[in-house]
Amino acid sequence: MSNQNIGASGVIDPSQLNQITQAIAGLNPQQLNWMSGYMAGLAAAQGVDGNGLSVAGTQVPAIASAAEPAGSLTILFGSQTGNAKGIALAYKDKAVAAGIPATVVSMADYKPRQIKNETHLAIVVSTHGEGEAPDDAVELHEYLGSKKAPKLPNLKYAVLGLGDTSYEFFCQTAKDFTARLSALGATAIIEQVDCDVDYDAAATLWQDNILTTIKDELTVKTEVVAVAPAANIASVASIYSKKNPFNGTLLTAQKITGRDSVKDIRHIEISLEDSGIQYQVGDALGVYFLNDSEVVDRIINAYQLDPQAQVQKGDNTFTLHAALTEQCELTLSYPTYIKALAEYTQDSGLLALLDDKTALREYIVPRQIVDIAIDYPVSITAQQLVDACRPLTPRLYSIASSQSEVEDEVHLTVALVEYDAHGFAHQGGASGFLATRLEEGANVKVYVEANDNFRLPSDSNTPVIMIGPGTGIAPFRAFMQEREAQEAAGKNWLFFGNPHFTQDFLYQTEWQAYVKSGLLNNISLAFSRDQADKVYVQHRLLEQGEQVFAWLEDGAHVYVCGDANHMAKDVEQALLSIYQIYGKQSADDAKKSLLSLRKAKRYQKDVY
Repeated sequence: MSNQNIGASGVIDPSQLNQITQAIAGLNPQQLNWMSGYMAGLAAAQGVDGNGLSVAGTQVPAIASAAEPAGSLTILFGSQTGNAKGIALAYKDKAVAAGIPATVVSMADYKPRQIKNETHLAIVVSTHGEGEAPDDAVELHEYLGSKKAPKLPNLKYAVLGLGDTSYEFFCQTAKDFTARLSALGATAIIEQVDCDVDYDAAATLWQDNILTTIKDELTVKTEVVAVAPAANIASVASIYSKKNPFNGTLLTAQKITGRDSVKDIRHIEISLEDSGIQYQVGDALGVYFLNDSEVVDRIINAYQLDPQAQVQKGDNTFTLHAALTEQCELTLSYPTYIKALAEYTQDSGLLALLDDKTALREYIVPRQIVDIAIDYPVSITAQQLVDACRPLTPRLYSIASSQSEVEDEVHLTVALVEYDAHGFAHQGGASGFLATRLEEGANVKVYVEANDNFRLPSDSNTPVIMIGPGTGIAPFRAFMQEREAQEAAGKNWLFFGNPHFTQDFLYQTEWQAYVKSGLLNNISLAFSRDQADKVYVQHRLLEQGEQVFAWLEDGAHVYVCGDANHMAKDVEQALLSIYQIYGKQSADDAKKSLLSLRKAKRYQKDVY
C-alpha cells in the first residue's frame, strides 16, 4: 500500500480499512504479531514512519519475502517498582532487533487463561513481603496454582527472579512460577535465574541465553531485511536514568516532626532545574548517596587496613576509603558478605554462622557491615573487603509533590533511620545522607522511577480513598496537589496515622487547608499513642466501614502506601471485612470483590 493513498493526517480511509480487516480476518494472535512487524518493515522500506508519513532521506532495502515463525515470545513482568518492567521492555527491544516477534505485558493486564495460547514465555518477577507475589502478579500466580490451570505441554518458558538476599524468601515468587509451570507440563528454555539487587549483568546474560536457544524457532526469516538507520530513531525517554542519574541540588531538609517525637521525619526538596525531567504523581525518586566517612573509618580500622590501598571495583580503581564511601553497600547486611568472609578466612565463628540459616538471618537483620567488622575482625585484604561488599544501590522514595505545583522541583518525605549500637550512632544510608550529611546547595544524584501501578484515576470525577500512615502520606500530598491543579470534582478521603497528634501530624497545615477549601472531603486520623488502646488506620477504616463501602460502590479508587508486612495486610483485611459486613458477602465473595478492584486498577498499593 503506497503512502500516496494516505491523507496528510496519516489516516487510512474507510475503504482501505475494510480491505485490511478482511485480509487479516482469521489470523491468530501470533500471526497478527508477526504481520505487524512485517508491515512495519514494508513501511520503513518505503520511507514511511510509524504514522504513515514519509521519512525524508530514509533509504532502506525492500523486504522481498518473509516466512512465518513457529510462534512468538511473550514477556510478562510483575513487580511493585519499575525494575521488572525496565528489564522486560529492554528485552523486547533486544528480541525484535534479533528478528524475534515479541510483546511485553504487565501481569496486571494479562488474562491468565491466555497462557494456554502462548508458545514461548519469559517471566520477570519480583517477590513481595514474606515470599508473596507482588500485587500485579497475584491473579496469574494464584491461577497457575489452582485447579483451573490448564496443562501446558506446548509452552516453553524462562523465569528471571528479582530479589534481595537480605530477605529470607529470596526470589520466592519466581520459584513459585517455575514450579507451577513445570508441574503443568511446560518446558524450561533455560534454568531460572535469581538476581540480587545488583541485577544488570545477570539479567543481560539471562536474556542472551534465551535468545540463543529460541532464535532458530522464532526468528522472522526474510530474503532482505529492512533496517531503519539508527540516526532516524528519536528517543522520547529522559536522558537521565538509574544508570545515568541527574545531579540535582538539595534545597531543603526540614524536620517536620515535633521536638518530642519518637520519629525524625524530614521534608526534602530537590531542584531538577535544567534537567527536563518530568514525573507523574505516584512515581518514585531514586536517590544515590555516599556512606558516612566515620563509618568507613571504623570498618577499615576493624580490619587493620590501609585506607589509601588501591582496589578494583568494577572497571575502575579507587582507594579503599573511596571505594567503601562511594561504591559499597554498608548500611544493609546481607548473607553474601558473611559467606565471602568465611571463605576468605575459614574463621570458625563465621563458618558456624553460615551453617545455621536461621541464626544467620537473625544475626544480619539488625546489623550493618560495620557491626560485622567489629564482631569478626578477621584478617583480610583491602581487595577482599571490597569484593565481599555488594555494590551500593540507590534508595527509592515515593514522590511527595506534583509538578503542577512545584514545577522543576521534587519533594520527598524521609524518615531518618537512627539508632545506637556498639556505643555509637548508626544511620540509614540515604536517609542519613539527606537529613544530616548533605548540606543545602550540594548536589545529589537522582532519577525518576515510574510507577504505573500507582496512578490517579484518568477521570478526575472519580472518588479517591487514600490510606497512608507515617511517611506513607508522601504520594497523597502529591495526589492532592495534582487534584487541585486539575480542579478535580471527585471526592477525596485521607486515612492517616502516626504516634501523636501534637508531634507527628505530617503536613498538618496543608491538610487543614484542603479541608477548609473543600478539596479534601473526609479525613480520618489514627494517632496510636494518644489513648490507652492503640488505634491504627485499619481501625478507622472499620469504624467508617458503611461510608467506605458506599464510596466503593460509587466507583472510588483505593490507594495504600506504607509498610507492607503489617499495615498493608491489616488494611486489606479491614477492606475484606467491610465487603462482608456492609456488602453482605461471604469471605470468598469478598476476596473476589477485592480482586475485581485490583484488576480494574481501583485498588493500588505502594508498599515497602
